[in-house]
Amino acid sequence: MRSRHLFSALLALAASAPAWAAAPVTSVEVLDMDRYAGQWHEIAHLPVSFQKKCVGDITATYSLRADHRISVHNACRQADGDRVAADGVARAVEGHPGRLQVRFVPDWLSWVPLVWADYWVIALDPGYQWAVVGEPDRKYLWILSRSPSMDTALFDQLKARAEAMGYDLAPLRVMAPLD
Repeated sequence: MRSRHLFSALLALAASAPAWAAAPVTSVEVLDMDRYAGQWHEIAHLPVSFQKKCVGDITATYSLRADHRISVHNACRQADGDRVAADGVARAVEGHPGRLQVRFVPDWLSWVPLVWADYWVIALDPGYQWAVVGEPDRKYLWILSRSPSMDTALFDQLKARAEAMGYDLAPLRVMAPLD
């Protein structure tokens, strides 16, 4: 009986090995928000509840604000053809240039810690033409591009980077054309 429990525990540990054996999730060391600002096209993402009705044309637009925060405007096309949007704000994490926190609730709730979500730029093109965004728990991941499509070889390289950090990409949803 005891050996069966030990075997079950070892089996469960082996199943979780990729995440704990992977490289830690790290953010980029340099993020120039002036260059990062503007419109990004979502190429792929791990499923999240707030994007479940999005079927394509997903964009994220970042604008610098006078208060040193970043305005966030996310939009997508739904199956009926309607475009929906959500507006939020992001703030930098002190001492970590590639880490932001984002929220999509009203300003009067901004004091509540749970309304802020981690937004880490974990890979970034030196020319700011593509980015991979995730968070330390590996629940969320977005592959972004300045253009509405991406080269398949580049896409595969970015997926490999995310997998090396322990992201499970089996449920990854590709939302834009690959060349």
